Formats: sequence, C-alpha cells, structure tokens
Amino acid sequence: MLDVRRLRLLREFAERGSIAATAKALGYTPSAVSQQLAVLEREIGTALLDRTARSAELTDAGRRLAGHAERILRMIEFAEADMAEPEPSGHVVLTAFPTAAIAFAPALAHSLRRHSGLTFQLRQSSGDGLPQVRSGEVDVALIDDWTGRLPTRGGGSLRFSLLMHDPLVLVVPADHWAADPAVSLDLRRLREEPWMAAPPGEPSRQAFDRLLADVGGAPSVPWEFEGLGTILGLVARGVGIAAIPSLALTTDVSGIAVRRLPRAMTRYVYAVVRTASVRRPSVAVTVQALKSAAAAVDVDRVDRRR
Repeated sequence: MLDVRRLRLLREFAERGSIAATAKALGYTPSAVSQQLAVLEREIGTALLDRTARSAELTDAGRRLAGHAERILRMIEFAEADMAEPEPSGHVVLTAFPTAAIAFAPALAHSLRRHSGLTFQLRQSSGDGLPQVRSGEVDVALIDDWTGRLPTRGGGSLRFSLLMHDPLVLVVPADHWAADPAVSLDLRRLREEPWMAAPPGEPSRQAFDRLLADVGGAPSVPWEFEGLGTILGLVARGVGIAAIPSLALTTDVSGIAVRRLPRAMTRYVYAVVRTASVRRPSVAVTVQALKSAAAAVDVDRVDRRR
C-alpha cells in the first residue's frame, strides 16, 4: 500500500523540481527526502526519478504518479472534511509572518478557545508559507504580498481570502519636524535623513526602495536591521526614520510619530488554505477568526504622535 506521506513528498518534488528545494520547503534534509522517494520507488516497483550525480528529475512513471498523488491527497482531504463533526475539533496549525502573528494572536486566542474540542498552534515564519499549506504541513498560512498577484500562484489547489490592505507609513521620532501633522510631508526633504530599513530581499525593503526611488533615489547605504520591532525601537530612540507596514504598529511603542505617505505602497494580507480543506469546521472557524481579527486591527492610526 502506498504511503500518503511519501506521496506528499513526490508531489512536492514535482512542484519544486529538485530534492534540495523539496527538502527546504518541507523542513527535511535532502538525504531524508531522497531516501523516502527511494522507498516509494520500491513500493511502486518502478523508477520514479532519473538521478544523476548532481540532479534528479521525474521519469514518465514519476510524472504519472505525481498526478495521481495530487488527486489522492485532495480526495483524502475532501473525505476528512465531509466526515468532520459539525463542531470544530482536532488540531489546526497556522503559520504567519511575524507582524501578523503578533497583531492577530490575541483575537485568535480569544475566538478559538471557545471551541473546547479544538487545539491550535501558531508558528511565526518569515518565509513563503504556500509550500507548507500545499504539502499539508500547516492548515492555514498568513501571506503578505506587495504585488497584488499572489492568488495566481496557487492554482485550483489553494484558496485565498483577502484579509486586509496594509499601507506603508512613515515613522519618525516624536520630536522630528515631520512628526507635526500640520506640516506638509514632502519626501524630497527626507531623502538625506538617516533612514533605516530591512535587509535586501525582504518584502518591506523592496517596497522601501521603490518608495524612495520615486523621489530621486534611496540613500546609498541605509542602516539595515532585521525585525520591524527593532526598527521601531530605534526610531523611538532618535536613531533614524523608517517606512514600514502599518500592521507593525499594533504593538504599543512610545516616542514615535506616524504619518501617511503621499505615495503609499500597500501590501495585501491573505489567509491561504487548501481548497480541499475549506469545508473542515476547524479550518473554516480559523479562517473566520482571522477575518474578524483583521477587521479589528486599526491600520489607520497615523498622522499622530505616540
């Protein structure tokens, strides 16, 4: 009998194209992935991967089984959803990028603890949660996207629910001239300020670079710090200024002022689940709790000092 976990590995390999990428996406070692796929080959009785010293690709049989795996795994989840009790129960795992985890956790805990049969785990992750949802490692992922094109990445296997729009805002020390909402905000006057930003490659850094490029270019070497909470703390101490997503301001930080940006970029925050799990009561109630939590988050608390 074919092992469902190994079928998940094969499906992920078909999606990722390499053993290393599959291992990284699922949190395994490459050797563990290779070994499990070798076991699957013995179970099925034919070669599924064409291996060389440096690479591996699916054989024709491997591609056929990967297609079967996708359908089998989807049917298993449909069956689980169909047989689930009306009252949410079981274990739900959610992964979220850090600012969303911090902002939504209180409302999630308050809402979900009403269901005595439901247990819940919230993980923080700065990476892409889509592979974890697709592979079944997590049930729900909170995803942030600055392009507005994220739903095209899931195909029919994933369901995206838009939770909120999260604008980029300017954060300065409370005694900075730009802290006064009566003063017209001109980004050109701020170009030579000591800016702080996330390291290159981070989504918020990409938005920062595009913002400053619109007004003549960003500082050549902004101060770079990992963690928006760290950046906020440094702004409060007068070290510099920053442009960050408004959702990061749901924690109380004194000594700062927040201003709307004249050409604000906005990220989209989605809850993502597998299409086959949408009907599971535990997943449905978690997504609803996320929608309620997002509606309660005030991302428009700007143009004032703290």
